[in-house]
Amino acid sequence: MQRKQAGRKGSEAVDELAVSMKHVQKYFGGIHALEDAKLELKKGEVLGLIGENGAGKSTLMKILSGVYHADKGEVTVAGKAVDYRTPREALEDGICMIYQELNLMDKLTVADNIFIGRESGKGIFLRRRQDRARAEELLGRFGLSIPLDIEVGKLTVAKKQMIEIAKGVSYHSKVLIMDEPTAALAVREIQELFGVIRQLKREGVAIIYISHRLEELFEITDRITVMRDGKYIDTMETSSSTMDDLIKKMVGRTIVWKKKEKSRVLPNAPVVLEAKNMCSKDIQDISFVLKRGEILGLAGLMGAGRTELARLVFGADYRLAGKIFRDGREVSIKTAADAVACGISYLSEDRKGNGLAINLSIEDNIALPNWDEFAQKGILKRRKMRFAAEQAAASVAVKMPSVSGLVRNLSGGNQQKVVIAKWLLKNSEIFIFDEPTRGIDVGAKNEIYKLMEGLIDQGKSIIMISSEMSELLRMSDRILVLCEGRLTGELDIAEATQEKIMEYAVMRSKTS
Repeated sequence: MQRKQAGRKGSEAVDELAVSMKHVQKYFGGIHALEDAKLELKKGEVLGLIGENGAGKSTLMKILSGVYHADKGEVTVAGKAVDYRTPREALEDGICMIYQELNLMDKLTVADNIFIGRESGKGIFLRRRQDRARAEELLGRFGLSIPLDIEVGKLTVAKKQMIEIAKGVSYHSKVLIMDEPTAALAVREIQELFGVIRQLKREGVAIIYISHRLEELFEITDRITVMRDGKYIDTMETSSSTMDDLIKKMVGRTIVWKKKEKSRVLPNAPVVLEAKNMCSKDIQDISFVLKRGEILGLAGLMGAGRTELARLVFGADYRLAGKIFRDGREVSIKTAADAVACGISYLSEDRKGNGLAINLSIEDNIALPNWDEFAQKGILKRRKMRFAAEQAAASVAVKMPSVSGLVRNLSGGNQQKVVIAKWLLKNSEIFIFDEPTRGIDVGAKNEIYKLMEGLIDQGKSIIMISSEMSELLRMSDRILVLCEGRLTGELDIAEATQEKIMEYAVMRSKTS
């Protein structure tokens, strides 16, 4: 009798699983991307999936969603063994993956995007009114108010994210995989997304939630699975886990960070950059100075004008008014080339779109700002370029097979290092880091922080834009706070707190 009861419990446990992956292996060439990986997802739960870049998270999920085929292992969905060969097969079986880079057609309407390829009727007999009603009903389930006839390209990233989710749900998906869904969202937008996730959970949808923002996991997940070096490490109940637990399991070591207690800038440090009365369509009369050996943090909420100010200094956007001084001398910076000539480099928050030529090799990317040095009289000195690229890559510890490899095959952290390497080779003195660790895991973050501190030790200076309070408080010597295109506060790190930063970050809203 006891034996039968035990068997019944085991059967119930299996029935509870939406997905089971066991002993999964995947090779790319000679590289072992996954080794005996596993994952279990219960029906109606939110499972966090975390790990450093290169841990195997994306590869495992691409196997589940039919993008890759496992070299070995067992995958079951709702108790049925599956072997997907295409994303379409997985989608038809209720498995939908929503990527960080959203897959929508900007020139089509919201309704058209949701049902693209599955419209009611055919050819000239398309029933657009019927599809519009279906889309309205779908968005209404989650309390979303989005105009259905507007072109998707005119919507915010947050609204596009919701449309991607609605599109996935429209396939009657039983499993949704979300890859860094909050990477470009503000706090209010994140809460709206979480509301949608909770509604999906109530409807019995199982969700795999991949994120480098560990604090979010404690708010939205039920359990958390950790991977490292292509292997399964552990699965923990969120309610009984701590941030330290997650970090230690992710990196295999303890990483400790604390707020910087005082500025490292020397009292008599010279001013290397001064901006006076900077104005543009987004920036209103902002002035500041940057000293040698200083990390100047730029804080503010989404839309505060941090990136716009940085682009103005770098000459990437049109300046209506204002002056820029380098080492006390006024300089004319009207283009990015002018800024580079003044020893200023800019590391964009969109490293794939603006920081890298993603389909070129690592050495080509590092050499791009230094092309004149390697291409003389129409002849490319490839050997000289390769040696310089290897030296620059080694100086920032890029993990790669060789500099001839494509930069797109590197992890996010290593791609960021390549961007730093190319500007080091250019011998820049001032670095503007815009969201330097966005989309980068906690271990790689630590490496980027060490690189930044190494630049400061060399006497260089950094302007750092970050949406992460912990990053600002750990790295900055001084913090400027912006709100709605205005400078609303300046804090020495010794007096800076999250509360003070937030007070300045909403100051303009309070007074308007």
